[in-house]
Amino acid sequence: MFDDRLATVLRTDARSETGVRTQYRQLLDLLGTMPADETNAVVQAAYIRLGELAEKLPAADQSQILRAPGLRLRNRTLVGWLAGAEPQAAAAALATARLAERDWLYLIPRVPVTARGFLRHRRDLPLAVRQVLERLGVRDLVLPDESPAAVPAAIVQPPAPLSAPALARPVADAGIGALVRRIEAFQKARREATPAAMPAGPREVRTTGFDFATDALGSVVWADPAVAPIVVGVTLGDASEAAVARLDPASAAALRERQPMSAGRIFLTGAEAIAGDWHIDAAPLFDHATGGFRGHAGRLRRPASAGSLAAQPDTPGDRMREVLHELRTPVNAIQGFAEIIQQQLFGPAPHEYRALAAGVAVDAARLMAGFDELDRLAQLDSGTLELADGSSDLRQGLAQLLRRLDGVLRPRSARLVLTVSGSPFEVPLEPGDALAMLWRVLATLAGAMAPGEVAELHLSGDGKRVVLRAELPATLLGEPDLFAAAAPAPPRAVSAGMFGTGFAFRLARAEAAAAGGSLARADEALILDLPALTASPALHTVLNRG
Repeated sequence: MFDDRLATVLRTDARSETGVRTQYRQLLDLLGTMPADETNAVVQAAYIRLGELAEKLPAADQSQILRAPGLRLRNRTLVGWLAGAEPQAAAAALATARLAERDWLYLIPRVPVTARGFLRHRRDLPLAVRQVLERLGVRDLVLPDESPAAVPAAIVQPPAPLSAPALARPVADAGIGALVRRIEAFQKARREATPAAMPAGPREVRTTGFDFATDALGSVVWADPAVAPIVVGVTLGDASEAAVARLDPASAAALRERQPMSAGRIFLTGAEAIAGDWHIDAAPLFDHATGGFRGHAGRLRRPASAGSLAAQPDTPGDRMREVLHELRTPVNAIQGFAEIIQQQLFGPAPHEYRALAAGVAVDAARLMAGFDELDRLAQLDSGTLELADGSSDLRQGLAQLLRRLDGVLRPRSARLVLTVSGSPFEVPLEPGDALAMLWRVLATLAGAMAPGEVAELHLSGDGKRVVLRAELPATLLGEPDLFAAAAPAPPRAVSAGMFGTGFAFRLARAEAAAAGGSLARADEALILDLPALTASPALHTVLNRG
């Protein structure tokens, strides 16, 4: 009932390369499965964000994501939007889109002419769609300069022979004359089929991936132009040593049984451009009219090297943020249902159910707040989040929070006593960030204090640094590591979060480090050290947080 996945993705701030790739993939998947007529503000914002991410991603990376198995492109609006993108991305989108016949018929006349050309190799389009492409003149009209000896006639058809009068007619235009000479050379080379005419270009550069299609017998009948002269005609074989293209047993069985191949392994022998190990992903093709098997179509890609993995790290922080994204959706839905019952939006509900729903809504809100804290720590630790520049008075923030905590500590005869020395106390943090960091420290200390206990706080400033020294309560003195993750303690009168003392201190430490400072233990005290700003904004030092 409440699908906020798109809004959740848009709220995520993708700054790292991995984050950009992840968010680009998430937006494609969510928009790709959405109805084409969905045009609310969130959807419009998603298309804007998709365009911003596309500017940050290289065209090759966009193409790789768009061709990844499992990506669902079923929204003609998104496919039309991608068709106007960079050619490599547009080709990948139109090669992997799965639209209904009526959507193709609606979309094809509206996409750029170059984008229509990317559809000419698709063998799975409905007959009506192929007829529209034919009427629009979308077909292979390029005469290659090299010999097509290795390209089967089923894929590259030679032009109809020109009549003798047509060839004998004087040609005034040099361009037409050159075209006629190319036609003659093409037909002559095709008849002779000399190995010397094989182009050497693709053999000189090691290819990292290419698309291909086979016939019903497993022979490659089409491939990307860069490798077509080398791989067209090769038959995908089994694991025998004699096979030029040796498939692993599972992929060989899938080929024989006309089943999809996913992340299979294949070893090619031959020219340097294609020799070696590959991953193979392919799907079977069937004729729409007769249902007959036509072959496989898919992609070969080199296994990822250690260098490429290092260039695109998958850090624990990134994985944590993906997990949090998956957790937020069901919790948010539960919270929404609980609020519906508690507020009786769909009709009267018994008071007992309303009371239970209110409790569920509170628990869900606490979970969402905890997810936000985990997300914040993951981003700070990975360096993908930078705190906003600003200025706040740490002394005023301390005084404000101590007044709030006094109401909790006074009934227990406990106190936090603040002494101040030096000045100024301006730090390079927005007031909201400064108060949140101080609250994590003070509330955690206050929650650990025993009845009647007094803890001293000392704030000092010398114009360069602002230092807060907080005396540790007795219950924390025995902790070997204040920042270690541990099971949350039993509920206390006040706490800084749901994940316990170690997490609260660790998040405050990450926030202090992002501001150019530190939070550390020194014997029986906790020391918060931050850089100071001068009193006049014009004289503030520019802080390098890098």
